[in-house]
Amino acid sequence: MYEERFDKRKFDELRPMEAETGIIPNAKGSARFKIGNTEAIAAVYGPEEVKPRHIEKVNKGIIVCKYDMLPFSVPDRARPGMDRRDIEISQVITNALNRAVILEEMPRAMVNVRIYITQADAGTRCASLTAASMACADAGLPMRDLVAAVAAGKIGDSICLDLTKEEEDFHEGGATDVPIALLPSKNEIVLLQLDGKVTREELKKVIEMGKKGAMEIYELEKAALKRRFLNESKS
Repeated sequence: MYEERFDKRKFDELRPMEAETGIIPNAKGSARFKIGNTEAIAAVYGPEEVKPRHIEKVNKGIIVCKYDMLPFSVPDRARPGMDRRDIEISQVITNALNRAVILEEMPRAMVNVRIYITQADAGTRCASLTAASMACADAGLPMRDLVAAVAAGKIGDSICLDLTKEEEDFHEGGATDVPIALLPSKNEIVLLQLDGKVTREELKKVIEMGKKGAMEIYELEKAALKRRFLNESKS
């Protein structure tokens, strides 16, 4: 049984969050998103010429995304360079951004997205995708909507939002993690993964809780972008 969360949050409560954009001067767009002790920084470069040329698409642009967990981001120093998990997360983020960015308006162009995890306490792919989405908007890319992402899941017999690493490692009854990403204005899920076991009814509850949490993150994203543009208009 898991009757009280380790950090005393309600089962449907997100960790404290921070969001800001325009943090990297030499990038076309950039953003930082922090949720609990997980922090992601994203930078967008382009649209620019496609390299290598053989991956160019005549009728739309392409997104190339690289996710990197910095060595000091976890207590046990992470190994530098991309491993299989980093490559998989990079592709997951690319797939979601492909649904959010209107690539048809950028034919024969490439957008490079670089994401760095500076602190990690679970939920890094969701934090990365949220930061990358804000960075794309900050870069002025044509977008259908922002992407808001969070993990929900099951710990023991309890459905929970925004799991921590301590909760993911919970052994009494096990833990299930379900990363979810949403295009809120379209109510369209652009990422849904499942790590663990849940019943069909439990999965429905997890998805609904994840969508509710994503909407809270969406409001934070919009507020961060609004602050950025208001500050620019005053300068």
